[in-house]
Amino acid sequence: MAVANRLNRVVALIYRLPAAWHTPLLSRLFGSQVKLAGTARVRVHAMTRTRASLSIANRRPVQNHIKGVHAAAMALLAESATGFLVAMNMPDNKLLLIKSLKVDYLKRVVGGLTAVASLSAEQIAAMAEQARGEVLVAVTVSDDSGQQPISCEMRWAWISKKP
Repeated sequence: MAVANRLNRVVALIYRLPAAWHTPLLSRLFGSQVKLAGTARVRVHAMTRTRASLSIANRRPVQNHIKGVHAAAMALLAESATGFLVAMNMPDNKLLLIKSLKVDYLKRVVGGLTAVASLSAEQIAAMAEQARGEVLVAVTVSDDSGQQPISCEMRWAWISKKP
């Protein structure tokens, strides 16, 4: 059962605008709420209740000493994709928190990165129905060459907000 919340109502309004405005406006919305993501210029390309696609370019402010995307920026991208997706489905009366973040660095990054997170219908239903719980969100992060330089596991938890 899909739950309407403030975030998905704003995203729905953005999707009513011309397609060329979607990425800039979704990115600005996200960056205004998650300051580090705004500073790193994380771009939001697509956002639905079941799938989120975000990217980060390999540019000087997010590079490491070997001119690749920094490890912390990679983790930020994966965490941002999963968090934004979970927030799209979380009722306004619940508080969303990341419970665990596991990142394995497998290869050197070539160019920028794209993260795609997804949720199943069962996971979305659990968020709507349970007062507290947790969900392991699937996310794949690939670089410009199509390889997956990191493997991630993001576990999000929620509790009811105090009145």
